[in-house]
Amino acid sequence: MTKTPVLEPTRLARLREALLAASYTADGCLDLLGPTGYAALARSEAVPALRATRGGTPLETLLRLFLLQQPVPYAAAAAALPVEDCLADGWLTRDGEQVRATVDVRPYANEVAGLPSADAWVVSDLGCAVGGAGGIGSGETAAGVARKDLVLGVGGASTTLANLAVRRPVRSALDLGSGSGVQALHAARHAQRVTATDLNPRALHFTRLTLALSGFENVETVEGSLFEPVTDRRFDLIVSNPPFVISPGGRFTYRDGGMAGDELCRSIVKRATAHLEPGGYCHLLANWQHVKGEDWHERLAGWVAGTGLDAWVVQREVQDIAQYAELWLRDGGDHRGPGSDYQARYDEWLDAFEAAQVEGIGFGWITLRAGGAADPTVRIEEWPHPVEQPLGPHIEGWFARQEFLRTHDDAALLGARYVLADEVVQEQVGAPGAEDPEHVILRHNRGMRRATKVDTVGAGFVGVCDGTLAAGEIVDAIAQLLGEDRVVLRDRVPESLRMLTEQGFIQPVG
Repeated sequence: MTKTPVLEPTRLARLREALLAASYTADGCLDLLGPTGYAALARSEAVPALRATRGGTPLETLLRLFLLQQPVPYAAAAAALPVEDCLADGWLTRDGEQVRATVDVRPYANEVAGLPSADAWVVSDLGCAVGGAGGIGSGETAAGVARKDLVLGVGGASTTLANLAVRRPVRSALDLGSGSGVQALHAARHAQRVTATDLNPRALHFTRLTLALSGFENVETVEGSLFEPVTDRRFDLIVSNPPFVISPGGRFTYRDGGMAGDELCRSIVKRATAHLEPGGYCHLLANWQHVKGEDWHERLAGWVAGTGLDAWVVQREVQDIAQYAELWLRDGGDHRGPGSDYQARYDEWLDAFEAAQVEGIGFGWITLRAGGAADPTVRIEEWPHPVEQPLGPHIEGWFARQEFLRTHDDAALLGARYVLADEVVQEQVGAPGAEDPEHVILRHNRGMRRATKVDTVGAGFVGVCDGTLAAGEIVDAIAQLLGEDRVVLRDRVPESLRMLTEQGFIQPVG
């Protein structure tokens, strides 16, 4: 098996200084490649980047070495790096007058809401930085590493999860199934102490490399499956990009949980309550089965039932079983192997799904919060539409509003004051030339970017909702203006107030 780089702190610090000196950062690579080349590289398309790195500057050398997996002359590497240190510690290997990288070292803008962006680097196996392991060919080994033990780098799933997490200062955070350490990297900026767990010891080593190269010392790594290494511990924040793929076997540690169906994700939801501090959040990406004769909303509600946690589950996409099998067969490189192997594995996936009466697979995210309520709030919805990232601040706001709604009856809602949320616009829909619109639509351009239809009263309410008057006072004024009974209107409005508050169109003052 190929050795991974040694973590030697003094020499690693010199490596980090060299990367910074060459501007081998997210901003530096963007400046060099331009938006087109940078976007192509994110799609694993290397030609634009190869064209842009022919000049031999230290930055171009590093980009060719660590991102494009190209050999470079020893002299060029020595001009950009402490090359003998890198050879000694295993970051590079020598091939005659040239050197090659042994790992992918990818610049990463470590962004946390409320803090300035910081330069960081994510270390992963070669060929596994973007889009899974499908690009490294077929077979059970890749670059001397058993495919089941490969460690992936930054991908769409990891950045999505990073953008979902609530980023407030906390004492303790847990990265469950850390892989190359992307989530631990983010958490390390706003948590006093981060614990990273993984079943794969290679993954934990890559996590340590990522965090150390990026300059963090507040992260510990513990080997084991899911919550087993932290049995008696609680955290203010749990983040998990788990091996959620629903597959008929456990071929790849980085993606296949080895449990039947969607049991792994259900298990994380069920067990999270024992590991959350009061007020703590748990964020995870998940897949779930759509089973014949069973409503998927009820299936997910069953996961949360009995945990005592508030929950917000969002389904972003649904694939039929054939699409799903094809996606993950490509991820594993099976489409590059002998045709009979591909067909046999495809059959195996379809047989497993049909035996369990699975008709489709849902993709989405789950946020849990230990709110301490006797009757927790659980919202399960489908939302395939574009959202604003990072979504973490909006998720935190949503849970805060649930707490407000839970503690305010109709009279209290009418007694509260509200302000219109930022970037809410009103649209009127109707026939051209008509005196009155058929519909009035409120559209939110932030967060989930929701839209909802309101009546004349709702439109009038949000139009003057500036926090000056209590909601009941505004309703009374609207009743007088429209000639309606104020008591009847006061009975009707709280339902709309709850909807507008829950969806974030209006915000309670204070």
